[in-house]
Amino acid sequence: MNKLIMYLHFFFMNIYVSHSLFIEKNIVKNKNIIRLGNKKHKYNNIPFYYFSRYIPQQYHFFCSPTAIYNKNNSCLSSYNININKKLPNCKFIHTEESYIKKKRSITCHSFNKRTFTSCNKNMNNVLSQFVVKENPSFIQERLSKFNELKEKKKKELELIINENERKSESEIYIELPDGSKHIGKRHVTTPFQICLSIPKLLSEDPVVCKVTYVEKGLKIDLCNIEDLENNNNNSEPIDDIPDGMNEIANDNTTCCKNNLTSMLWDLNLPLIGSCKIEFLNLTNYEEAQSVFWHSSAHILGSALEKLYGGYLTIGPALKEGFYYDIFLNDYNISTDDYKKIEEEFNKLVKKKAEFEKIVCTKEEVLELFKYNPFKLELIKSKIPNNKKTSVYKCGDFIDLCLGPHIKNTGNVKAFKILKNSACYWLGNKNNASLQRIYGISFLKKDELNKYIKMLEEKKKRDHRLVGKNLNFFFFENDTSPGSSFWLPHGTKIYNKLIDFVKKEYRIREYEEVITPNVFSCDLWKTSGHYDNYKDCMFIFNVEKKEWGMKPMNCPGHCIMFKQLNVSYKSLPIRLADFGVLHRNEISGSLSGLTRVRRFQQDDSHIFCSLDHIKTEVLNTLNFIFYIYELFNFKYELFLSTRPAKFIGKIETWDFAEQELKNALNDANISWKLNEGDGAFYGPKIDIVVRDCINRSHQCGTIQLDFQLPIRFNLQYKKRDYGIAQNGITDTDKNELQKNELKKREENDNIETSNVINKANESTDDGTLKHGYDRPIIIHRAILGSVERFVAILIEHTAGKLPFWLSPRQAVVLPISDKFNDYAKYIHKTLKNNLFDVEVDTSVNTLNKKIREGQLKQFNFILVVGEKELKTNTVTVRNRDNPDKQEVYTIDQLVCKFKEMLEVNSAKFNQIKPFKSVE
Repeated sequence: MNKLIMYLHFFFMNIYVSHSLFIEKNIVKNKNIIRLGNKKHKYNNIPFYYFSRYIPQQYHFFCSPTAIYNKNNSCLSSYNININKKLPNCKFIHTEESYIKKKRSITCHSFNKRTFTSCNKNMNNVLSQFVVKENPSFIQERLSKFNELKEKKKKELELIINENERKSESEIYIELPDGSKHIGKRHVTTPFQICLSIPKLLSEDPVVCKVTYVEKGLKIDLCNIEDLENNNNNSEPIDDIPDGMNEIANDNTTCCKNNLTSMLWDLNLPLIGSCKIEFLNLTNYEEAQSVFWHSSAHILGSALEKLYGGYLTIGPALKEGFYYDIFLNDYNISTDDYKKIEEEFNKLVKKKAEFEKIVCTKEEVLELFKYNPFKLELIKSKIPNNKKTSVYKCGDFIDLCLGPHIKNTGNVKAFKILKNSACYWLGNKNNASLQRIYGISFLKKDELNKYIKMLEEKKKRDHRLVGKNLNFFFFENDTSPGSSFWLPHGTKIYNKLIDFVKKEYRIREYEEVITPNVFSCDLWKTSGHYDNYKDCMFIFNVEKKEWGMKPMNCPGHCIMFKQLNVSYKSLPIRLADFGVLHRNEISGSLSGLTRVRRFQQDDSHIFCSLDHIKTEVLNTLNFIFYIYELFNFKYELFLSTRPAKFIGKIETWDFAEQELKNALNDANISWKLNEGDGAFYGPKIDIVVRDCINRSHQCGTIQLDFQLPIRFNLQYKKRDYGIAQNGITDTDKNELQKNELKKREENDNIETSNVINKANESTDDGTLKHGYDRPIIIHRAILGSVERFVAILIEHTAGKLPFWLSPRQAVVLPISDKFNDYAKYIHKTLKNNLFDVEVDTSVNTLNKKIREGQLKQFNFILVVGEKELKTNTVTVRNRDNPDKQEVYTIDQLVCKFKEMLEVNSAKFNQIKPFKSVE
C-alpha cells in the first residue's frame, strides 16, 4: 500500500511539516517544508496535537492534517498514542504507536500514487514519445516567449528608472579596491562600463565581479532551482499537495535570500545601488573559474539541444570542469558524437553571444519551459507561489539559472568533452535515465593542451594502477566493498607512516589512546551523530539494544576526558587515536583509497582552555607544515569563521576567531578568509595541499568545538576551585548553579535550526559545577585518512616513495650464480638491521634484473660480483640518480641507510648532557 509519512519540525516559534512517500516499497523523501502555523497564536480551525514534556495539549492551526509535534526525544514514550482522523485526499489516517515513538511522525495511507511519484504518468507519457531530432521546434517557441518577457521587463524597468529620477535617487557611488570612486546610474550602469573606463582593469581579463552593496534596504529574493544538494533525490510538485498543505515556509532552504552584503555579479548586469566592486579573473580567483565553467555548461547545453532535441535537466560547474544532463530516451551518446558536439559548441562561441538575465515569476517560467517535464518538476518543487527566479539567454539557448555568467560566449576559447556516462534523474534509479556529458574549457588553447597532458600524467599516476602494479593493495567489492586489502608491501607503507606520526606524537607530547570500535547508540545520541549522521553509520541490534560502529573518535575521547578528573593544571590534554573507523558510504561513491568505508585517521583531540587556543593552534600548524614539507607538498590555508547559525556565545566565537588569526599570523604564512564558512560548533582552519601536477587535496584540519563539551557536560577545575569552596553553603551553591545556567541560556545563540538546537541538549542538565569551567576541544588531523593520504602520496611520487617510507628499500643482485651466497649474506645483514631488502638470485641476466628492480621502484640496487666479494663491498645504484654508481663497505652502507631513516623532527636514542640554569 502507498503511504505518506509526515514529519514535524520546530523552527523558532513556527511549526512545519515535511514528508516522505512510501510507494510500492520505495521511499521518496522531500525536504520542502510546509508551514502549519505559529505557536504563539491559537486558531479555531482544524486541530493540531502538540505534546509537551509534561502534558499533552491541543492547539489549533491553519492546517488540514492531524499531527504530533515532539520537542524532546523521549517525550512520546510515556503516552499511548492512537489517533484516527479523516483527511482530504486519503481514506484514513492512523498513527502506529511504535512508529510514532521512533520517528515522531504520522502515517497517511492510500494516497494516490500518480500525484506523488517523481516521474508521474504525464511525465512518463511525454518521455516515452520522445524522438531524437535536430533543431526542435521548442527552441524557437521558447525564444519568442523570452523576447516577450524581455520587452515586458524592459518596460517595467523603465518605469523604475523614471521613478528614481523623479525622486532624485538614480545616482549611485561605486568604489573600487584602490579606493577610487565613480558615479553611476541605478539600474543602468554596469560593472563592465566601469571596467571600460579603466584600461588596467580591462587588461586583467575579468570574467565576473564581486559586489558589496552599502545601501540599506536592498534585497534580492530568488529561488535556486538547480540547488539539488538538499533535495534528497526527490522533488514533489507543490501544486499537487493536498489542500491546506501548500503554504511554503519562509525558511525554505531552496529559496535564495540574499541580504546583498557581498555577492558575485555579472559584468553586464546593471547595478541596483551604491556599492564596492572587486573584479575577478581566472588567474587569482576560484569563484571566477566556477562562473566561467558554469557559463561553458550553458554553451554545452545549447549544443546538445540543437543536435538532439533532448530535455535538459541541470548543468553545474564542478571543481574541475562542468557537465550537463540530458534526456534522450533510448539514444546513447558515444565517443563518436564528441566531435560534432564540440563543433556545435564552437559555433556559439564564435557568435560571441551575450549572456542576458531576466527575473521571472513562477507562472512565467512554467510557461517558458512547458515543453520540458524535468524543468517543470524543478519549478514546481523549488519555487514557492509568489516567489521569483531568473533565467539566462545566450544565443537561442535559455535556461533557468541564478547566475552569474561571463559577459559573452566568445570568452571561451578552448573546449573539450572529457567523457560521458549514464545517470538517473535526481539520482533515483526508479526515475528516468539521463545522459551526462562532462566537459572542460579555458580562456586559451594552450591551457587546454597543458590540461590534456596533465590528464595523461594523472592516468599514469593513478594510485589504483600503481598500487596494483607494485602489489601494495587490492579491492574485493563482492567480499568487502570500500575496504582495502593491504598486501605485505603495502602494509609496510601503512605501518611506517603511522610509526612516523607516533614518533612525532612523542616529541610533541601527545598521548596515544585506544577506544572501542563499537558503542551503544546512546553515545551517538548524546554526541548528535545519531540524528545527523545515522545514515552514514553501520547500525545493528544485539540483545535488543542498538549499537553503532564508530565513524569518528571524538565521542570516545570525551568519555575519556570525563574519567580523568581534570584540573586547570592538567590542560592542555592531547589525546591521539589510530582506531579503525567505519562509515557507510554509498557504494556508487566508493573510489580506490580516496573514498572508503574502513579507514584509520591520525586523529587527535586537544582539550584546552580559551587561553591555550593560540599556542595549541600554532604548535599544530608547525606540526602540519613539518609533515607536508617533508613530502614536498605545497599548501594553502583557509580560516572559516562564524556561520549564520551557530551555538555558543558571540564573545567566545570572536575571541576564538581572533586567536586563530593570531596563530596564523605568528606562523608567518599567507592565508585566506572564508567568512561565515565555519561549522556551527566552532571556527576552523582547513589546509589544502597541492601535488606535483597541481591538484588540490584537503587533508589537514584544525577545528574548534564548543558543542561536544556541552553535550557531554565536560568540566575541569578552575584555578580558584579550592578558594571557591570555602564558606559557601549548599543553598548558595544551588543559587550559583541556577544563576550560571540562566546566564548561559541567555547568552547562547538560539537562532539555530532544529539540528543546532539539539546541540545544547545533554544526558544531564549541563550545569557547570561551581569552581569548574568548560574546556574547548580542538579537532586536529594532518594526514586525515591514512588510506587517502597514501593514495595522494603514491600519485604525488608516482610510486617512487622516499627511502624511509619505501617497502622496497634495496635489492641485492649477484652478477652470476656463483656470487649468490655473498648476495644472500648482504641481504641477511641488511635485513637484521631492519631494512626492507630483497635479493634476486634468479637465472635472469643482470640487465634484466636491474630493469625489474627499476620497475619495482627499489630505492637502491646493490650489485655484487668478483670485485665486491674480494673487497667485502657493494656497488650501489641510486634510483633517483641512476647515472651515478658508488662503492660502499657493508658498515658504510648500514650507516648511510640508518641516516636516511632519521626523518623525525628530533633524534631518538640520545643522551644529552645536563645543563643547569644558574
